[in-house]
Amino acid sequence: MNKEQEEGSFRRELGLLDGTMLVVGSMIGSGIFIVSADIARQVGSAGWLILIWVLTGIITVIAAVSYGELSAMYPKAGGQYVYLKEAYNKLIAFLYGWSFFAVIQTGTIAAVGVAFSKFAAYLYEPFSDENILMDLGGFQLNAAQLVSIVTIIILTYINSRGVKDGKILQTFLTIVKILSLLGLVAGGFFFGANTAVWDANWSDAWNTRAFDVASGSWMSIGGTALLSGIAAAMVGSLFSSDAWVGVTFIAGEIRKPERNVGLSLFLGTFIVSVIYILANLMYVAVMPLQEIATAKSDRVAVDAAQYIFGDTGTIIIAVMIMISTFACNNGLIMAGARVYYTMAGDGLFFKKASRLNASGVPGWALWFQCIWASVLCLTGKYGDLLDYVMIIVIIFYILTIAGIFILRKKQPDTVRPYKAFGYPVLPVIYILFASAICIALLLTRLDTCGWGVLIMLAGIPVYYLSKPAVEN
Repeated sequence: MNKEQEEGSFRRELGLLDGTMLVVGSMIGSGIFIVSADIARQVGSAGWLILIWVLTGIITVIAAVSYGELSAMYPKAGGQYVYLKEAYNKLIAFLYGWSFFAVIQTGTIAAVGVAFSKFAAYLYEPFSDENILMDLGGFQLNAAQLVSIVTIIILTYINSRGVKDGKILQTFLTIVKILSLLGLVAGGFFFGANTAVWDANWSDAWNTRAFDVASGSWMSIGGTALLSGIAAAMVGSLFSSDAWVGVTFIAGEIRKPERNVGLSLFLGTFIVSVIYILANLMYVAVMPLQEIATAKSDRVAVDAAQYIFGDTGTIIIAVMIMISTFACNNGLIMAGARVYYTMAGDGLFFKKASRLNASGVPGWALWFQCIWASVLCLTGKYGDLLDYVMIIVIIFYILTIAGIFILRKKQPDTVRPYKAFGYPVLPVIYILFASAICIALLLTRLDTCGWGVLIMLAGIPVYYLSKPAVEN
């Protein structure tokens, strides 16, 4: 066997459990421990807080089961990139891949890496971002950035040794993560729940308010302000529930992909959605809504753990989040490289990324991803970029699910081992709901979401500049 393998040499070493653990492990990062604070500030009541998470879970599962049809039709590496290319054209697929490499996947990897280092600093203070290792005037290198880069390099190296090593780590850490999070939820209900707090939080469950950080008080909202609050809240919950699509990127390495990819999508998103809803019900049972909204650095889970376990709660939650973020990044790193591999095969990415190494994985693509994610760690601007691109993520989900309708007309005779559950009603519901969120974001948060759209559109000239090479 040649050291550099051609397409078709992917090894199908992943089963249903591996696929499900990849979905769960990629979805659960640091968001569930943090974003509920901002959601509480945006909508101002326990009812709306839980409803936001329930709606997020419903539309995430709808999207996942819709993708099942596409994954069964095209059970090969590349996932969403391939679906967009088949339904539309190479330009649309490239714009997805461009955004994916520029900020979506690599920016998420960088953010999750830094989240790992920040909570590692709870256990070992020198890992803090306040520990400046190098000061070159306009640029400072801190310990948190260095730790995050080291974790990304380690995980990239593990995944470059073959999909088997990556899957073993992913499955083990994800099981630990699930048990730990369920332990926190159970501990909250059994040891930290307070009847008076629960009753107070639900006494006015649907009063729509927004928290003014400057004055430290609540303000009643309605109309456009409520629309803005819901849209902003949904961004946080949807970001926390994202990355489930990663399993479609590695379809070329999954056994019986026409069955197992779609089933992994459903099982993974359903498990995570239930855990997220339970976690937020626990927050409401343990903490007054005011404290959820004003948690220091938005670390709701840390404050909840303090109520449940006392002073040791901070250490417990820090270890949990370190495990969670490490497993999350392993899944992101494993899955993301398969997109660049497929793009390179179409002439739309660095040529070397289209090669598989001796272990049967896209080694060059993994290291390209590692380098750019590490650069984003150093810029310190990836947090803003994640806000910018969330609207892009939703737009491409809409286009991909709309692609189901297009492909049923364009390719009516293509074998479909699995058809989208609830078609056409559920896919239409998702498209309408997600479109409403996009419109609301553009109307109320143009300053950030507008930049996100510009990042995506900047890929158009890049595509046409590379087009001659593609055609040759």
